[in-house]
Amino acid sequence: LVKAISLSLGRTFKRVQMTADLMQSDITGTSVFDLTSNEFHLRRGPIFTSVLLADEINRAPAKTQAALLEGMQERQVTIDGVTHPLDPDFTVFATQNPIEYEGTYPLPEAQLDRFLLKIVVDYPSEAEELDILKRRHAGFRDDDLAAVGITPVEVDLALCRQGVQAVQIHDAVLRYIAQITRLTRENTNLILGCSPRASVMLLDAAKVLAALRGREFVTPDDVKDIAPATLRHRVILRPEADIEGLTADDVIAGVLASVPVPR
Repeated sequence: LVKAISLSLGRTFKRVQMTADLMQSDITGTSVFDLTSNEFHLRRGPIFTSVLLADEINRAPAKTQAALLEGMQERQVTIDGVTHPLDPDFTVFATQNPIEYEGTYPLPEAQLDRFLLKIVVDYPSEAEELDILKRRHAGFRDDDLAAVGITPVEVDLALCRQGVQAVQIHDAVLRYIAQITRLTRENTNLILGCSPRASVMLLDAAKVLAALRGREFVTPDDVKDIAPATLRHRVILRPEADIEGLTADDVIAGVLASVPVPR
């Protein structure tokens, strides 16, 4: 999916298989001494790309995951005291297996907070699974996207961002966003509620959703619809709530139900 996105946008793509023995320099790169020139030069790591896939990100220890923090927040990396700018379109996609826990590490809160969305991929419907089988029988190979014929679309991402920035939002809806995130900090089922960054991310995501829906303004429904994907990875349940079978989505749904919707 991520490779298909990069191909459709005509952007460079790199993939990192996160493992327990992966080091920060394996992601950012390292300075290498050149004997011919008697100088150090930077051997760039996979972070120098437009689209980066961190596969099974929770298999790498927190120290290694931290190599992505500066890039995700500031679009730059610092190696041996020298700051190197990243691609202006630098975006990180990550996967994690919710079933396997052996050999995995919990993602640090600061790392999770930098991801805009957490998308839960459930099993396909019966019709979708049948379609998968038919495509496979017809010769489709997900490891050979070149044969699929994906071609870059003519899209100016900077112009798209300007369009999203121009989407209007009423002060009452801004207050609605702030009330949602602030209420998570007071929820008795949570050890940790949403940070101010979560409010900013929810604003951005709601503006994008409004633009995708063909509107030039954000409605409370845009906020409610995108809130679970934007907030579910930014809260931490109390152990007793987890034992009772509550999930982050349950808590967020309760918060959304308790905040008055502006008219």
